[in-house]
Amino acid sequence: MNYTTQMDAARKGTITKEMEVVAKKENVDVEELRSLIAEGKIVIPANKNHTSLDAEAIGQGLRTKINVNLGISKDCPNIEAELEKVQTAIDMKAEAIMDLSSFGKTEEFRNRLINMSPAMIGTVPMYDAVGFYDKELSDISAKEFLKVVEKHAIDGVDFMTIHAGINRETAEVFKRNKRLTNIVSRGGSLLYAWMELNNKENPFFEYYDEVLDICAEYDVTLSLGDACRPGSINDATDASQIKELMVLGELTKRAWEKNVQVMIEGPGHMALNEIQANMLLEKKLCHGAPFYVLGPIVTDIAPGYDHITSAIGGAIAAANGADFLCYVTPAEHLRLPNLDDMKEGIIASKIAAHAADLATNVKGAKEWDYKMSKARQSLDWNTMFDLAIDSEKARRYRAESTPEHEDTCTMCGKMCSMRNMNKVMEGKNINILREDV
Repeated sequence: MNYTTQMDAARKGTITKEMEVVAKKENVDVEELRSLIAEGKIVIPANKNHTSLDAEAIGQGLRTKINVNLGISKDCPNIEAELEKVQTAIDMKAEAIMDLSSFGKTEEFRNRLINMSPAMIGTVPMYDAVGFYDKELSDISAKEFLKVVEKHAIDGVDFMTIHAGINRETAEVFKRNKRLTNIVSRGGSLLYAWMELNNKENPFFEYYDEVLDICAEYDVTLSLGDACRPGSINDATDASQIKELMVLGELTKRAWEKNVQVMIEGPGHMALNEIQANMLLEKKLCHGAPFYVLGPIVTDIAPGYDHITSAIGGAIAAANGADFLCYVTPAEHLRLPNLDDMKEGIIASKIAAHAADLATNVKGAKEWDYKMSKARQSLDWNTMFDLAIDSEKARRYRAESTPEHEDTCTMCGKMCSMRNMNKVMEGKNINILREDV
């Protein structure tokens, strides 16, 4: 192998096996794909040690991908339950899984996850640091944080969220510009606390070159975290968020100088009318790097339904330039999601992603909808079920309410528009009140 990362290979004119896999999946020209990877507008998160990976790419002109958050916590440390979620997420064809474990046997869970997953794996090393060293946050040294990053890289993590943008300068902007919900990013809040408690610079910013060296060695894609993402509609597009985004743009260029792949993490909570402008800002300030958004959640009032508020925002975001959607479940803001919550979050996020792909004319997106519409027109129920984004639910709903006539459903019966138009177009009588003869 005469290259260090996918970006390095692309810049040298080399087509990697991962590029070939992605080009086939996306139905795009592999040379065009290589060129966009070289420019940093597409990333292929593919750690050299993740041997079970089935490569996917994120970025310009490609299908919108989704990420599923999983992981053990102090209150819910059951590894087997989380691994059941992992298998379900894989079966539901999620392109990425982030391990957000923060307590207990995090290394065991991470290694089992990486070994079994064809989906790309992400982590937030900051979450793992306290348990890794069994130290209070303030007692962990800057270099010890970097050791956790290195451990995750060795284990095979494909992309890591690193909150390097909340440096001392960003923190001062935050202090001068009061927020309703302060810093809601878990990793961002921990780093801010560490900086305040130790009166020191963010270690991921101070030693950013060392982070880049680790990423380059294992080809870890750097997911530059949004510590100052808005946690409420009130805080969206404020000084803290934009200041951090400007820093992330500078860090992106530094990463590219070392052939490290980069994507940028984004908002957060945000009203509908601000989403388009935020997508434009990210692409401008971060030089076209792929954009990874949490939602955006478009209203603060719907706990228990935030998979819906997120899907609304995600569809608008992806239709206006976002490349990667982090799913949100109905349990957001309330508890660790269970298996059913995860399924609902995945489906909502996949709907948002596909809706955006239709709007941006991603290759092949409209073909799926065309096939579904054709099956509906033909009253071909089994094909409809096979094409449905959630086949099991579609079949169950049909089975729960059986119509008198197989070519109808219990909503319209023989007044079904599809049935009657088919008959009329064939020159037949529709026979609503009597049996066909």
